[in-house]
Amino acid sequence: MIVSAELSLYALTDQYEQPVIDFIHLLRAQPGIEVVTNGLSTQAVGEYAAVMEALKLAMEPTLAGTVTCSFVIKILNVGISPGKEVRV
Repeated sequence: MIVSAELSLYALTDQYEQPVIDFIHLLRAQPGIEVVTNGLSTQAVGEYAAVMEALKLAMEPTLAGTVTCSFVIKILNVGISPGKEVRV
């Protein structure tokens, strides 16, 4: 089953950019998923197991770091590309 996960990371610090950049690099290093970023969020698309494993591996170092942060995650049970309309 192909899924799309849309993530927003809010690093609660004045120096918020580096934790976000580091997280995106970790996520992009994970196999079996496609990662696309824009100014507001990051999308990861792939097989369910690959996406969930990638999120787990990329989020753990971020959450274990010294910066307090919040992840907002939406998961959709179809693979979408940014800009592609999903019809229901």
